[in-house]
Amino acid sequence: MQRLHRAARELGITRANLSSRRVRYILSVVLAATMLPAGTAVAAGTLTSASVALSNPQPGVTASYTFTGSSVDTSSAILCVKVVWSTTASGTTAPAGFSGASGSVTAASSTLIGSSATNWSLAKSDGTSSSGQNNIYEYTNSSTGFTPTSASGRTFVLSSITNPTTTDTAWYFHINTYGNTDCATSPIDNATVEFINTNGSLLSATIDQTLSFSITGVATGQSCAGTSAVQTTTSTTLPFGSVTPASNAVVCQDLQAATNASNGYTIYARYTAAPSNGLQSIADLTPGTNASPSSFSAAGTEAYGYTTNDQTLGTGTANRFFNGTTYSWAAMTTANAEVAYEGSGVANTTYRVSHQVGVSTTTHPGTYTTTIIYTCTPVY
Repeated sequence: MQRLHRAARELGITRANLSSRRVRYILSVVLAATMLPAGTAVAAGTLTSASVALSNPQPGVTASYTFTGSSVDTSSAILCVKVVWSTTASGTTAPAGFSGASGSVTAASSTLIGSSATNWSLAKSDGTSSSGQNNIYEYTNSSTGFTPTSASGRTFVLSSITNPTTTDTAWYFHINTYGNTDCATSPIDNATVEFINTNGSLLSATIDQTLSFSITGVATGQSCAGTSAVQTTTSTTLPFGSVTPASNAVVCQDLQAATNASNGYTIYARYTAAPSNGLQSIADLTPGTNASPSSFSAAGTEAYGYTTNDQTLGTGTANRFFNGTTYSWAAMTTANAEVAYEGSGVANTTYRVSHQVGVSTTTHPGTYTTTIIYTCTPVY
């Protein structure tokens, strides 16, 4: 009790007017007050589920930053949102290569401030040992501020930010909200997010060149260049059978091709020589050529030629053999001549190449043969 009275005298409290209980109460209040450091403020709340999504996390590129956080204080009006990019969890030194000089706040996407830029303005500055990097943003409201309407999933979006250039090195994004435009007092919420930029993983894949080409026969009676096939062909035979001056004979084959070549392919046809019985040869069609096909000779005239139903040839007139209605014919030669073409890669595509023979009353008897050679050449 004596110690209490001595303490009361030191505090200027008159002993006669105080009971021991009241002295104890006053001392408790005084001691509690003296234990609080000068300038102590209530700590801001730490946001939960805090994250920052970058539109492109590669070093040195320009990206947008979307902060998302929860446990937001919905009872206090925000008058300042402060963002700091730094090398440490508590400092203000900008990471190497970072630049916020061209950056801005995308208010319309920032629900933390009500998705509105009204009365808000942005001030940029450099942190410690940072020069022209503008790594500190203070976004302040000149009016009454904004009180978040929801505590969950609030966003704050910044755009046109240049990422740090260092790779595999941690750096930090700090966000703080305040109830004062000085961006220092009346703290409300805060969060710190750590980043590491990498150049990413180089993906590589090799696509092999592909080409398929095949020949199939066409059965008797099938359509060949506007008429009917007189015999069934195979992938390796073109039998005309017995041909008389009374009517020309037509047979055909289907050519199928596919490729992933960027510039497609061309299919060519040639023969080893004019059809021959060993002594005499059947005359070539005249005047038709590959560049300028013509109608086929009438029955009773000796001639051999070919045509194709491809209307998109790559050289000369694209539809010179078939215009959609009429077929024209050309003499076969020993040099490659175009019968089908694609200008880019295609899936399996079929072309019908028809062959026609006419004989006269003076064509010598015998079995006439030659070899037809098709060549498919891709252009990669």
